[in-house]
Amino acid sequence: MKRCLMLCMIVACSPILAFGQNNVIDEIVWIVGDEAILLSDVESRRLFMQNDGMRFDGDPYCFIPEQMAIEKLYLNQAKIDSITIEESQIIRIADQWVNGWIAQAGSKEKLEEYYNKKLSQIKEERKTVERERQTVAKMQQHIVGDIKLTPSEVRSYFRNIPQDSLPIIPTTVEVQIITFEPKIPFEEIDAIKARLREFTEQVNSGQMEFSTLARMYSEDPASAPLGGGMGFMSKGSLLPEFANVAFNLTDPKRVSNIVETEYGFHIIQLIEKRGDRINCRHILLKPRVSDKELNEATTRMDSLYTDIVNNKLAFDEAATYLSYDKDTRNNKGLMVNQNYESKHYGTPKFEMEELPQAVGIVVDKLEIGELSKPFRMITDKQKEVIAIVKLKTRTPSHRANLADDYQALKSVVENRKREDLLKDWVIKKQKTTYVRISEGWRDCDFVYPGWVK
Repeated sequence: MKRCLMLCMIVACSPILAFGQNNVIDEIVWIVGDEAILLSDVESRRLFMQNDGMRFDGDPYCFIPEQMAIEKLYLNQAKIDSITIEESQIIRIADQWVNGWIAQAGSKEKLEEYYNKKLSQIKEERKTVERERQTVAKMQQHIVGDIKLTPSEVRSYFRNIPQDSLPIIPTTVEVQIITFEPKIPFEEIDAIKARLREFTEQVNSGQMEFSTLARMYSEDPASAPLGGGMGFMSKGSLLPEFANVAFNLTDPKRVSNIVETEYGFHIIQLIEKRGDRINCRHILLKPRVSDKELNEATTRMDSLYTDIVNNKLAFDEAATYLSYDKDTRNNKGLMVNQNYESKHYGTPKFEMEELPQAVGIVVDKLEIGELSKPFRMITDKQKEVIAIVKLKTRTPSHRANLADDYQALKSVVENRKREDLLKDWVIKKQKTTYVRISEGWRDCDFVYPGWVK
């Protein structure tokens, strides 16, 4: 029956309306409270999910409307509780998504052809999706709050669950690293600064808009498509050297002096100050490292590798005093998992796919305690460095146990508790919310059976 609806069969009791260039008939398929879910909404969501590589859990014409209905419950509560999302953040993420798909499609015209919509429509739809997604997430966090578990609760979960139901922990490794940054020639730095001074003169003289130059030349992939705009940010969320200059700007028509950070060299333009937050644009240029400097750095790391292998210098000592990686050198080179979505977040444990790609390729071939030869890699700051890594531990894939996997089991229990709290909340909301589902859309194995009353 739902496939008939896709061919625009109109259910007699459902309101209908025309939309799109081809005068396709739309219709209301669900009503949740005073919010309608249209057939076109379902189709747009299906297309976005498909293009984002997401899998459908069952029939998409059952799964998607139910997910949208659940979102309506959260969004309605968010209005009541005055939960909001920063609009500049929504615009930035939506623009990044659109620009990514334009790059993949080859042109904006091809993207418009694929969606059969104007680029402005695609952007607005993506902004709506992103705004609702983040509002729902913030509302869920508001409902759940901070989940705090005691060790006894984790142990109780472990004791009560059947052994064959315990999660499988993939192979994890602990890795130590030493990095060396090739020296950047003064001539390259001078050329970068001269170019930024030229940009500043063009803006201050009125020849060019700062945002235009940012789109054309900035090497910050996140802000360049937005004309260098960063959205409202607090001082603490910016690098100190960047924040010190940005927060001292007073004239939106002028451009800052050149600022050096670990990412490269910047110029900054004020857009607006609002309380303790600032909205500004920036242009980032990164100095290039020549093959000559890379080869010299590799030679230096070859010597260090030889000294460590020949026991002339301990790896821990070299990492502490010689490594350029400030995030690990105070920890004897031991890398720490900074992936917020990982169950190993904040620990030295990494699943292989969580390591930087270049590190993962090298570590995969090492034995425990073995040292790699120097190799090139790109850091998370997008700098090319020469690195040496040492495999400290490798724990093979296994069923979780308290001795080795307390943090992972704690994460499992937290997620289960969170899911239970949200499930109970949805069930309660179902009972007090008006829901109407059109004929042909009810014959589904819903996650929450309380929709049909």
